[in-house]
Amino acid sequence: MDLAWMAWTWETAAFFVSIATALGIMTALALLRPETERIGALGLPTTRGDRLFLSLLGAAFIHLGWLALAGEAPVWGASILSLLYATTVFRWA
Repeated sequence: MDLAWMAWTWETAAFFVSIATALGIMTALALLRPETERIGALGLPTTRGDRLFLSLLGAAFIHLGWLALAGEAPVWGASILSLLYATTVFRWA
C-alpha cells in the first residue's frame, strides 16, 4: 500500500498514537468502571465518551483559530489551550 500521499512526520504519528491511546484508555475505563451520565455546565447529560468527543472537537477549533490568528507562530500555545479546555470539559461539562 502506498502511503506517500500523506506527510508522515513524527508529529503526525504522535497525533494518531495519542488518539488511539485516548480511545484505549476510555475503553479500559468503560470496562472497569461503567459510565453513568451526569449533567454538567452544559445542561446536557453526558458520558465520558461524549466529553472526549467535545474535547477533541474543541481542540480542532482552537487549533484552527490559532492558525488563523497567529499565522506562522508555533502551535504549542494552541495545544496548551486545548489541554486546558479538555480539562475544563471533563471536570465541569
